[in-house]
Amino acid sequence: MGEAAMDSIAWPPAWPRVLDAEFGAPPAGDYRARPEDFQVAEVLDFAPEGEGEHLWLHIEKRDLTTAMAVRELARLCEVSPRDVGYSGMKDRVAVTRQWLSVQLPGREAPAGLTEALAERGVRVLSEARHPRKLKRGVHRANRFRLRLSGAALEDPALEARWQRLVAQGVANYFGPQRFGPDGRNLLRARSLLARGWRKRDDRDGMLLSAARSFLFNEGLAERVRDGSWNRLLPGEVAILDGTASQFTLVAPDAELEARAARLDLHPSGVLWGVGRSVAEGEARALEARLAERYPSLCDGLERAGVRLGRRALRLRLGEPRLTRGEGELWLAFSLPRGAFATAVLRELIAHPTL
Repeated sequence: MGEAAMDSIAWPPAWPRVLDAEFGAPPAGDYRARPEDFQVAEVLDFAPEGEGEHLWLHIEKRDLTTAMAVRELARLCEVSPRDVGYSGMKDRVAVTRQWLSVQLPGREAPAGLTEALAERGVRVLSEARHPRKLKRGVHRANRFRLRLSGAALEDPALEARWQRLVAQGVANYFGPQRFGPDGRNLLRARSLLARGWRKRDDRDGMLLSAARSFLFNEGLAERVRDGSWNRLLPGEVAILDGTASQFTLVAPDAELEARAARLDLHPSGVLWGVGRSVAEGEARALEARLAERYPSLCDGLERAGVRLGRRALRLRLGEPRLTRGEGELWLAFSLPRGAFATAVLRELIAHPTL
């Protein structure tokens, strides 16, 4: 798909699934009939120190976006939303647990804050003080517990699909929620980048993120189609599982290929921006094809000054578990920050939002 086709594309795009070649397209299913069917818990590697000018709250929210919870906390504490910190954005139609921080130098939290938040769907699980604001992206992972329903539960290959994902990993697509309803964030991003990105038009960088995520998904889709999404190509930039460590492989040897098969190493794709890619050979040629297909997106991101980055093409499922009950099925697993549970679900069920 080229840039001219974006205006009329059915959303989400038909980015290929990994398991279709072996099992065929998955049957229809549902995964969020009610908020309790989609449970997420944010995992931090540290705890608040117990003192400082920032009050940290471990919350559970239901049927609210993170932005809604942030605004409500800011209103009740009579501070600007900019004084409220969070690490990750969590889904609305879900029951999610995460940390928020609010800057309250020299004063206590307002009386009745916990009760007032509870009335608005935010339950405070614990609280503690900390010297610093909670920053974006500092959590290590998210734990998911998801209930599936529908015809997919009768699929005799469902457990085999799941076991294949556990064994070989999951294609690390950005989820459709990154692009907004019907991909409108991407269309807005293309328009903004064409005339020149300005922060006042995209204060939280949502549109920049949509453009970069789309380009990444397009590159990943090409590698799913040619079967190289889980293999190390000559010139590949490999990412060590569970870390940000990366290195370029001129010619992968048998040992490195074995590590990739064990999910210790993952091939990576480019997150477009300013800077020279360290990919070489075949991997670099894939990136060049992206620039040829989407020149205005790539050029616009570079003019906007966003820094080039990389993202693993594959995910390892942490602590995977499948449990069947009467007329229902629960999946449990953890994913590193920035990964989407929808990338897992689209391999198991067919749903309009996947």
